[in-house]
Amino acid sequence: MLVNSREMLMDAKMKKYAIPQFNINNLEWAKNILEKCQEMNLPVILGVSEGALKYMGGPNTVVSMVKGLIKDLNITIPVCLHLDHGQSFEMCKKVIDAGFTSVMIDASKYPIEQNLEITKQVVDYAHQFNVTVESEVGHIGGTEDNITATSNNATLEDCLEISKSGIDSLAPALGSVHGLYKGDPNLDFETMQKINEALPIPLVLHGGTGIPEADIKRAISCGISKININTELQIAWHDGVVEFIKNSPEQYDPRKVIGGGKANMLKAIEDKNKMFFGL
Repeated sequence: MLVNSREMLMDAKMKKYAIPQFNINNLEWAKNILEKCQEMNLPVILGVSEGALKYMGGPNTVVSMVKGLIKDLNITIPVCLHLDHGQSFEMCKKVIDAGFTSVMIDASKYPIEQNLEITKQVVDYAHQFNVTVESEVGHIGGTEDNITATSNNATLEDCLEISKSGIDSLAPALGSVHGLYKGDPNLDFETMQKINEALPIPLVLHGGTGIPEADIKRAISCGISKININTELQIAWHDGVVEFIKNSPEQYDPRKVIGGGKANMLKAIEDKNKMFFGL
């Protein structure tokens, strides 16, 4: 069933584990993620970037696809459908009206006062429909959806300020990056812990690909209750498809070619679930 993220993230915060947000890019990705999480009987957040939203046809198509999969595959675990890095109030409103159950408004490129104003506008609209809202403070570096940003860590003061909007979760930039790391991850656990102690809401870690398990566990102990994974699934799928085409160069059925990455994807999903849930 489609739910918002409030209960699952608050339970994760209280019990010291993390809910994965696996980004989806097509029907096959959504199906693979839902089936594996159902098999493991674990809740999941399906993240959809603006680029993926456009690629798949739009918010109404995505909502119908996910709801159809939940019904046809007999999915009984809690599933949250979440807009990842929404760039404007208008986009957040569009997906909420289509049936998304959670949104991220990313106004982190603006000064904190403007970030707060835009975020508050989204919160006021979303909460009318029981839709949860995540926001970002600071700048998470790296590249996602062809958007490249330099890192700029969040401050406790800005996190306290943005919380006045009534957000349900917060993604403070604390050293993680989107995509692949150039060098080793350098998470600011000290600030993470201070933010966790100062705010009652769950914290979110973007750019979970490539972070060592020890750092993941430490981040969870410092209040991280949701971790976003995208690049790692893309790489796993890509490697599987390349191997499939290498071994079956005559195969042209797109279902079989795309399916060549399924086993790798399922393994990556299972591994992340075990790590985040502490299984």
